[in-house]
Amino acid sequence: MHLLSCGITVAESTVLIIGRTILDDCGLLVKTAVVTGGGSGIGRAVAQRLRADGLHVATIDLNESDEQFAYTADVTNPEQVAAALTAIRADLGPVTVLVNSAGLEKFKRFTDLKFDDWQRVIDVNLNGVFHCIQAVLPDMIEAGWGRIVNISSSSTHSGQPYMSSYVAAKSAVNGLTKSLALEYGPAGITVNAVPPGFIDTPMLRKSEARGYLYVDKNIEATPVRRIGRPEDIAAACAFLISEEAGYITGQILGVNGGRNT
Repeated sequence: MHLLSCGITVAESTVLIIGRTILDDCGLLVKTAVVTGGGSGIGRAVAQRLRADGLHVATIDLNESDEQFAYTADVTNPEQVAAALTAIRADLGPVTVLVNSAGLEKFKRFTDLKFDDWQRVIDVNLNGVFHCIQAVLPDMIEAGWGRIVNISSSSTHSGQPYMSSYVAAKSAVNGLTKSLALEYGPAGITVNAVPPGFIDTPMLRKSEARGYLYVDKNIEATPVRRIGRPEDIAAACAFLISEEAGYITGQILGVNGGRNT
């Protein structure tokens, strides 16, 4: 059970809605966050950090999990996303924080890239963001408050050979972030993006095992001389979600150890 700061578990607590203010049994403002791709890597670290910060956190992932408040859905399927959000609202209440971390990479020479390969990467990395934002925006608009953080990629600044579909999708996410920040700022909703640099995740290690990249070489090219950790990205997300970041929107906050600045 998730323990609230006053000692009451989520399962034991009730929710009181007064106008647009949602309070738990402790009289504290409840914020419910959804993290996509929350089953591993960056998404998992973000979910853990937000729980530690006192938010109610649900994860959406393609892979099933026995963890509490973990929901299975394919972010490329709007019906599955909608079903997951319905279940999350029933369990945790309206969603006012969204971190889009679900991602899929593809290493392939452009001339060898099939349209199906291209489309799948675009579907997960761009269209999945579209579906999830559309699903949660009504809650945020109703609350008059919201935080959206999109995980993009430092490759949008530098490019990356053999990853044209991935770089194109993540670049579009940065553009979407800026547009939505302008559109929904008046509604009390901030929208920012965090493009990670070289982060030690299962996806990165799989790419290394296939010979697509070399960890030591990338560490040498990073000014702080270490590989990034998922917790580095989680810390940036936690800040952008905080009340202190209410005047920050439409920004691309690179967390990359000094590369691609």
